[in-house]
Amino acid sequence: MKSFYTVLILLFIGLGTSAQTNSTEDSLNIRKIYDMSLLNGKSYTWLDHLSNEIGGRLSGSYGAEQAVEYTKAELEKLGLDKVWLQPVMVPKWTRGGREFAYVQTGPGQTRNVNITALGGSVATPAGGTKAEVIEVQGIEQLKEYGKENIEGKIVFYNRPMRADLIQTFEAYSGCVDQRYSGAKEAAKYGAVGVIVRSMNLRLDDLPHTGSMSYGDMPVKDRIPAAAISTNDAEYLSGILKIQKDLELYFKMNCEQHEDVQSYNVIGEITGTETPEEIMVVGGHLDSWDLGDGSHDDGAGVVQSMEVLRLFKEIGYKPKKTLRVVLFMNEENGLRGGNKYAEVAKSKSENHVFALESDAGGFTPRGFGFTSNDEQYEKILSWKSLFEPYLIHYFHRGGGGADISPLKGGNTVLAGLRPDSQRYFDHHHAANDTFEHVNKRELELGAATMTSLVYLVDKYGLESTAKDSLNGTD
Repeated sequence: MKSFYTVLILLFIGLGTSAQTNSTEDSLNIRKIYDMSLLNGKSYTWLDHLSNEIGGRLSGSYGAEQAVEYTKAELEKLGLDKVWLQPVMVPKWTRGGREFAYVQTGPGQTRNVNITALGGSVATPAGGTKAEVIEVQGIEQLKEYGKENIEGKIVFYNRPMRADLIQTFEAYSGCVDQRYSGAKEAAKYGAVGVIVRSMNLRLDDLPHTGSMSYGDMPVKDRIPAAAISTNDAEYLSGILKIQKDLELYFKMNCEQHEDVQSYNVIGEITGTETPEEIMVVGGHLDSWDLGDGSHDDGAGVVQSMEVLRLFKEIGYKPKKTLRVVLFMNEENGLRGGNKYAEVAKSKSENHVFALESDAGGFTPRGFGFTSNDEQYEKILSWKSLFEPYLIHYFHRGGGGADISPLKGGNTVLAGLRPDSQRYFDHHHAANDTFEHVNKRELELGAATMTSLVYLVDKYGLESTAKDSLNGTD
């Protein structure tokens, strides 16, 4: 019996020593990743070219085409095992000449206001649209006013993002339905146009665009839709309290064209042990046309590319196959994400993990995960490795729009979570530009993503004591 206990004690000592050795090795490798990203990173240089040499990359545009060519060429320079383009048909919408709008409070008494067409909107008539305005706090209020009060007017959606919500994406989700479905719903009540308060937590003069949809509404019944800056939304709301019969004029020249062919850009490092198991990192290559798309989502694109480059630089050869996917058409259609998942399904590919960066290039705080309980517990066992880098926010629920079609089975979806407090200052606006991205913050995000992928590759996401970092789950 005594010898049995001796063997048992030695076994536990061995397990503890093994776990400690693994933890030390992982700490050193993660340190190498951060050092390489911060001292010899490429993400900021890549973003500089995407933003300043190419600029806005709306699906179907020349800028989007240039971005495909550039990122493919840069991935080929990394010496990956495979780089290819995946064809995908995407919508093509053009803004046309600059939008113009003013509020008229009396004969000859006007004030210009800042607006921008929502992506996918129809144009106003050639002479513009002019009508009285009715303010509502959301789609649900349309029913309260009824057709008799809305017909022939411009509906002004003025529900703001909630400033008391610390999670700014939650605040965004709470009012973005006005932008996406507001025109479709207002048209049912006879409105002649809609103006939507910009999805922005601060007061400024920048209107923020974004996608909208008419559903299956016939083209002849569609009405023009624009976003108005938060400062001008405040002005319009205030003046309406004094003068209900004021009129708003706006003119837009946008146009929807036939779909055109574009591409997802994909690069791959083939796994050395289980190549049939695929890990994906990615961001979306397209952007809106008002700025140059540096935060949304140039940052995610270059961070995802950097994950593969960092592995090559530190000499780490992944056990599983690692792919970077630069998705096209997230902003106004999600065609790229859907196409990638469709092709993966047709080939019966086994995606075990997908990580997306689409929340800006700000300081990384952690990750959100969509997984089962056992997988999440295993992920939490790695959290202490990130704490020296001030990465502490691990929570359930996460991923991203482009990787969401991969959801199912045991695939774990993850999303990088940067500090979000400034993100909506720039989101879909003319100030989403390179000068607002901090080099160090961008590089920290790339290193954080790479470190997570390293751990997923090394230990897998199966909940077994043998593979767990600390020897238990």
